[in-house]
Amino acid sequence: MAILNEYLITFGWALTGAFSMAIALPIMLRIFSKLTPIDEWEEIKKGNIGVSIIMSAVILGAAIVIGFTIMP
Repeated sequence: MAILNEYLITFGWALTGAFSMAIALPIMLRIFSKLTPIDEWEEIKKGNIGVSIIMSAVILGAAIVIGFTIMP
């Protein structure tokens, strides 16, 4: 019974993390896009690798911060 309880707690934290990322990531990306002078999404559509690497780093950085925030 203790193992089932631990599985349920882990599943609960996974759902909390997924929900937090689903809400926080789009908000953070909008703020980042407003603060920068270029349109990142248009540059990514054009095939600009540098901008896509920067956006990937921003997304990973936000994911790490949000992950450490909700960690028990």
